[in-house]
Amino acid sequence: MKKFIIEIKWALIFVAMMLLWMLLERLFGLHDRYIEYHPLVTNFVAIPAILIYVLALLDKRHNYYHGQMSYLQGFVSGVIITVIVTILSPLTQIITSLIITPDYFRNVIEYTISTGAMSRAEAEEYFTLNNYLVQTILFTPAMGIFTSSIVAIFTRRTNADGL
Repeated sequence: MKKFIIEIKWALIFVAMMLLWMLLERLFGLHDRYIEYHPLVTNFVAIPAILIYVLALLDKRHNYYHGQMSYLQGFVSGVIITVIVTILSPLTQIITSLIITPDYFRNVIEYTISTGAMSRAEAEEYFTLNNYLVQTILFTPAMGIFTSSIVAIFTRRTNADGL
């Protein structure tokens, strides 16, 4: 367990960031009054998400690998963070949907119907907690592994790098 303490720490930081991001989206009206901007603005969460992976892998390189870390070591560390975040993602989604923004599904259903993008039946089937739980369980590992594969390139440092 001590071997993965850095990954656990950064996974918890990632989860806290996601919950804070959802709270800020709600406070800025992206889940109700300005819901039409939500699909665009929510994508900007990628910026702090990537930053957290960079900081996590730099932390791992500096504090566990003593300044030297191969691509594979960095990638594996990122994947471990991703696994932990994925395990916690249903809880994160439940907290978001039931506590932070309990009216989101109702609001997005009404907005989607008003734009003609979906019928009421389609929107009510799509915008549900169960569907979002499935999406988060599938999307989180895909994005985490992709991010880990890229960030590990930039955070590796070996003697062969001349550093």
